[in-house]
Amino acid sequence: MNAAAARPGGVTLVAVLTWISGALNIVIGVVMLFQQSNVELLAQFGGTTGVITAGIVSIVLGLVIVLVARGLLGGSQVARVLVTIVQALALAGAVLGILFAPGQFVSSLVTGLLALLIIILLYTARANAFFRR
Repeated sequence: MNAAAARPGGVTLVAVLTWISGALNIVIGVVMLFQQSNVELLAQFGGTTGVITAGIVSIVLGLVIVLVARGLLGGSQVARVLVTIVQALALAGAVLGILFAPGQFVSSLVTGLLALLIIILLYTARANAFFRR
């Protein structure tokens, strides 16, 4: 049986969303590199060097995220642990947002629920079997 046939739909969903996230980071990084004259961007990142650095970091991060998504699709335990750590941090941040930033309640709640859903999808019985193979 090949990996795609044995892969649970929840793991595929998480991997696809992860891949999309990585692709968006790459696109944002490229856009930043071409928007060096944008006054708001320059102010936000402290000048041209800051914009270039942020753009490159975004591209590299996006590439790493795409590789992690590929690892999820292939059943990599390392990729699952990396995504779990990131989502646990997102969940903790969401809880803090709910508790200490009432103006961000809805976005914090959505972020927290999404992070929790991703973690659950990565640790269902079928997902556990998939990552053990």
